[in-house]
Amino acid sequence: MPTAKTPKSRQPKANSEEVNYGHLQPQAPQMEQAVLGALLIEKEAYSLVSEILKPTSFYDHRHELIYTAIRTLALQERPVDILTVAEELAREGTLEDAGGAYYVTELANAVTSSAHVEYHARIVAQKSLARQLITYTSLIQTKAFDATVDVDELMQEAEGELFTLSQTNLRKDYTQIDPIIDEAYSKLQKAAAQSDGLTGIASGFTDLDSITNGWQDSDLIILAARPAMGKTAFALTMAKNMAIDMKIPVALFSLEMSNVQLVNRIIVNVCELPGEKIKSGNLAPYEWGQLDHRIREMYGAPLYIDDTPALSVFELRTKARRLVREHGVRVIMIDYLQLMNAQGMVFHSRQEEVSTISRSLKGLAKELNIPIIALSQLNRGVESREGEQGKRPQLSDLRESGAIEQDADIVTFIHRPEYYHIYADAQGRDLHGMAEIIIAKHRNGAVGDVLLRFKSKFARFENLKDPNAIPPPESEHGNVIASRMNTQDAPPPHDAQLPPPADDMPFAPPASDVAPF
Repeated sequence: MPTAKTPKSRQPKANSEEVNYGHLQPQAPQMEQAVLGALLIEKEAYSLVSEILKPTSFYDHRHELIYTAIRTLALQERPVDILTVAEELAREGTLEDAGGAYYVTELANAVTSSAHVEYHARIVAQKSLARQLITYTSLIQTKAFDATVDVDELMQEAEGELFTLSQTNLRKDYTQIDPIIDEAYSKLQKAAAQSDGLTGIASGFTDLDSITNGWQDSDLIILAARPAMGKTAFALTMAKNMAIDMKIPVALFSLEMSNVQLVNRIIVNVCELPGEKIKSGNLAPYEWGQLDHRIREMYGAPLYIDDTPALSVFELRTKARRLVREHGVRVIMIDYLQLMNAQGMVFHSRQEEVSTISRSLKGLAKELNIPIIALSQLNRGVESREGEQGKRPQLSDLRESGAIEQDADIVTFIHRPEYYHIYADAQGRDLHGMAEIIIAKHRNGAVGDVLLRFKSKFARFENLKDPNAIPPPESEHGNVIASRMNTQDAPPPHDAQLPPPADDMPFAPPASDVAPF
């Protein structure tokens, strides 16, 4: 049967190998032989390459089998040489597949020194990584041609595979201590120059910051509570304190609420207006003025909100990198961890997936060198326990994974005794409208409890200057706005005529709807 003539453009050049280099897998067989030969003649060589190479790093299957035998011997602290490797291969039943004892001897005789074994090993590892990239991209390319495959899901799968590949193959090298000492000393000097003594980013809660010294760079902070304890309100209050009051760039990822719902809650917090009034728009005339006056504080705030539902940890990583690079974001908040997924990876249980998510969040915090605050649910164990102390959350109450506790640098709980009809503590303090922030784990500092005032009507947490002070009863909450407003913001007398709202007043009703008291 005649064969088709190869076009000139595809013919190999004269004196070149008859190989289509577009399909030849990246490989370095001579480097593989040099590495194995060095391992066979030098007992210290394995320690130099053990963190660089895995058995699958070798392209030649014989070399993979031989390296596996060498690794087995090294891990068992047995001698590594021609005889012991051949014996181990025979014991595993792979001696013939590895080329026999003669080939093992050939490898040892081919090198005279292990001087460059680490350099050769890195070349082998680079070729292996290139082959894995080709495999992944070929799979993605094949799926991309399939019209039945959802492109968005394919992108997530591709990102997940690349993330797994990078985590498996890329390792940060060690650093000599001198530059680390310089960095630590520089941070110490900066902390000493701070009037408030904080070394991290202030939360806006004085007593909490005195324990944590602010949220520290590269820390993963878990904020956990049962439903209705105020997790989102606490996170939004911190976001308001940081982004609006202190102008610190903050990114907030909400998997539970839409961006409009979140902003409405921030408006309630900033403007001190009841949430039901913001939702219905049924505001008194002076409340429209208060809204117009206070809402202007929010414009231009470096607060970035993402309400992507079912956010994957890989998508979060991509977005977080861009936010830090383009907007200088210094804090990331996630509401909440259990709603995230690790799409593109296979797990045998939800616990495994949550473990991967929490581990990835800790890795992301270290990579970006910023604090990441992740909200988390607690299991129902709190509800089943009796007594005042029984209702206080514990580390064992973290839902779905003990890995959350292990990965977190700080674990804090929100506990509102009033929710469980507990109105006084052991010291006799009135707990109406109070919330305890319990620091149950602090990797680099002290643990303790902080008492804050919680105003549910405004979805707001506040510092408690006097822990023994009695908050105003619920019936008086309606007068809080008026009592806090200064003279020019005070509501007009009932017989006064209000001017119509300004044209640029946000959320202002039509002029015809504005009437005097």
